[in-house]
Amino acid sequence: MKLLLIDAYALIYRSYYAFIKNPRVNSKGFNTSAIFGFVNSMEDVIKRENPTHIAVGFDPSGPTFRHEAYEHYKAQREETPEDIRLSVPYIKDIIKAYNIPILEIQGYEADDVIGTISHLAEKEGFEVYMMTPDKDYGQLVTEHVFMYRPKFGGDYEILGKKEVLEKYGLTSTDQVIDLLGLMGDSSDNIPGCPGVGEKTAQKLLEQFGSIENLLANTDQLKGALKKKVEENVEQIRFSKFLATIKTDVPVEFDAKACVREKPNDERLIEIYTELEFRTFINKMKGEAKKPVETAPVQGSLFDLFPTEVPTVPEYSTLADLKSTPHEYHIIDNEDAYLELGAYLSSHDFFAFDTETDGVDPLTAGLVGLSFAVKENEAWYVPIPDNKEEALKIISYFSPALQDLNSTKIGQNIKFDILVLRKYGVRVRGKLFDTMIAHYLLNPELRHGMDYLAETYLKYKTVPIEDLIGPKGKGQKSMRHVPIDQVAEYAAEDADITLKLRNYFAPEIEQAGIKSLFEDIEMPLVFVLAEMEYTGVKLDKAALKQSSEELTAELIKLEAEIHELAGMVFNINSTKQVGEVLFDKLKIEEKVKKTKTGNYSTNEETLEKLRSKHPIVGKLLEYRGLKKLLSTYIDALPQLINPATGKVHTSFNQTVAATGRLSSTNPNLQNIPIRDALGREIRKAFIPENEDCLFFSADYSQIELRIMAHLSKDEHMIEAFRSGEDIHASTAAKIYGIPVKEVNSDMRRKAKTANFGIIYGISVFGLAERLTIARSESKELIDGYFRTYPQIREYMDESIRIAKEKGYVETIFKRKRFLPDINSANAIVRGYAERNAINAPIQGSAADIIKLAMVRIHRRIQAKNLKSRMILQVHDELNFNVYKDEFDKIKQIVLEEMENVIKLEVPLIADCGSGANWLEAH
Repeated sequence: MKLLLIDAYALIYRSYYAFIKNPRVNSKGFNTSAIFGFVNSMEDVIKRENPTHIAVGFDPSGPTFRHEAYEHYKAQREETPEDIRLSVPYIKDIIKAYNIPILEIQGYEADDVIGTISHLAEKEGFEVYMMTPDKDYGQLVTEHVFMYRPKFGGDYEILGKKEVLEKYGLTSTDQVIDLLGLMGDSSDNIPGCPGVGEKTAQKLLEQFGSIENLLANTDQLKGALKKKVEENVEQIRFSKFLATIKTDVPVEFDAKACVREKPNDERLIEIYTELEFRTFINKMKGEAKKPVETAPVQGSLFDLFPTEVPTVPEYSTLADLKSTPHEYHIIDNEDAYLELGAYLSSHDFFAFDTETDGVDPLTAGLVGLSFAVKENEAWYVPIPDNKEEALKIISYFSPALQDLNSTKIGQNIKFDILVLRKYGVRVRGKLFDTMIAHYLLNPELRHGMDYLAETYLKYKTVPIEDLIGPKGKGQKSMRHVPIDQVAEYAAEDADITLKLRNYFAPEIEQAGIKSLFEDIEMPLVFVLAEMEYTGVKLDKAALKQSSEELTAELIKLEAEIHELAGMVFNINSTKQVGEVLFDKLKIEEKVKKTKTGNYSTNEETLEKLRSKHPIVGKLLEYRGLKKLLSTYIDALPQLINPATGKVHTSFNQTVAATGRLSSTNPNLQNIPIRDALGREIRKAFIPENEDCLFFSADYSQIELRIMAHLSKDEHMIEAFRSGEDIHASTAAKIYGIPVKEVNSDMRRKAKTANFGIIYGISVFGLAERLTIARSESKELIDGYFRTYPQIREYMDESIRIAKEKGYVETIFKRKRFLPDINSANAIVRGYAERNAINAPIQGSAADIIKLAMVRIHRRIQAKNLKSRMILQVHDELNFNVYKDEFDKIKQIVLEEMENVIKLEVPLIADCGSGANWLEAH
């Protein structure tokens, strides 16, 4: 028999903070991160361990006996985030729906209840697994009681007596209490002995065995340690009391109540539907359809009750194609083509969708077109594989699709525009993309059609897997699915897209973002489609040469690193790197280990240690080269389209909550621009042919200029208006010296402060970034705000507005919602406050370059020029320019970039040209 005991709050907090940077928020604005993570973890461990019995322990509301004994117990902890408080009732409801008992005893923490139950269960013959990340549970481990610890980054580790003793360097699990009593526990505010850390505590226990024996023999200690221990005898004893998990809580172990039973699926679906946990509902539906084995199978959630298939209501609260009256038609003859084409042309708007035999719009073949003008009515036009026949059929609908006076509605309509482009159709007119509309209304949420339909229309769409099967080698092509099945699926897509447009259009108006949607985001779809279609040429020979040179450099670096280490080891193993740096070379004495029990050797850690040993710089260089090779140099040639000989990156409008574009295949936003490695990549991006140049233009310090505009700070505005070097000017004002006396170090510090302030950098953060003392960092920040007093006012006002409205806006009214801005938890609130300051700046910069792209694109089209915009990377635009058009393009680009909006300070764009991206920028 196996009993699983879950420490609820430890798991809830872990789940919540795992999503802190990208929280899961549903359409009601409720942060469901803690609930989602908890359920995921609980289901995962149940499937992994297949326990026969299970229970979940919760801390009760109100004080426990430890609080009564020590008023400062856990007093330093931040307030529980509101999102967690609101999540706990849902989590308890889910646990109850699973028919799992909740253990909660007034006056005792979950640790104490779990500790007591684990020992009672062991006496009844159970193997007990305590699921928690908290190290203090190590004291409870016995021959049959184990810690089940979630590992950082996923997976779990099971700690028995042997593992606990090895992990903490002890001889008895009872010593875990002594270890905590000596070193203290900052998370619980257990004081311990001042100046005694883990290693000292381990040495003391190795010598004396226990706290009691240590305190009875302090005469054997020497120097400062003897003084520390003797001066804190009572505190050490009390710390041990606080660290001791009770195993005699007045609670009985009811084995029958803990038997794992069949969950209440109807109740779970009810809760999951309210929370919008579609993934869990789908998973349950899949479980319900599986044939049941006659004997339990390891890992199945329903192993204990294999007698019948549980009945799971299929989205009982959602409408679907079967329950919704509809008229969907297949159009497959010339008369019908003519009639539908004319019908579409007679309307001011219509929704359309393409069905294809692939997911890359530049290589996929068109399988069919669907159209909708009125809700619950749609048409499907099958398109044959024969290109000539396909072009003929499509020609009947080209006039409607290319009509400048009608609005085309789509979900991710850029895909459809690119597919049709290959068939000679240039979609024109206004656009209404339902995916982008939802992104503007709720940037933090998901934007897929299935999610939107369920959330806003309460409708369950036909999954594509029903037609072509699950992802993998066996998945069919849409081309091979019977037409009547494709017709229902495709017509539904057009119909649902139309319904979503009808839902979102008034929402866009009401939110005050109609101009942002219609004047920036929708015209930008055409611009991005053109850029993706055009693509960019790569110099394969240059990439091959770079690959050979960098590989040789990598081999050389590897040999140098091994020589510096005095041994051969796997440089790609973070575990081995940590052991070499900290155990063998001992480049740092006080080194903390990660939650996995290994030394941290991430880039941030290594950068701080760069000056400690020459091996560190070599390791960083090695990693940078290896990443460059794998991510770009060796990967880029694989992305070249054989038909065009170019790379066609995909630009995404609905990923970054800030409004910035992202890109994939390849991701160009993450290319290291300024360093030598980035130069290797950029020199491989070349113009189309000998008649062309690579032209690049980028905004100069646009975010600082927006900060000056938004804050109305007179000193910063004046610096920009006079054309001064803003960083030198800032340094001069901070240090109270003339600009000409500012040296490079002063300018560097002022530059870091200038950009750091935008991102809400702290005294500690600036000190770390500049490797200076915190006192100097504080003086620098104080001096900065004395220099630019209205920037401080802007920051405070941004936070005040966010607290009042729950969101902040860009110059163009793009909203960034900040539900945690009023949190009582300082960590959570601080993250929201930094976003309140930065989002209007970063978002406005994104809006400005998008609008510039739209205007540049229109002017290039209006003048019928051959040159094309081909790449956008943050504040930079890149072009393939025909030499005879160079002057015209340069004029258009600079005029539009610098005059796209009137700010308090001038917008400046720098530009350059050459035989490749490197020469141009």
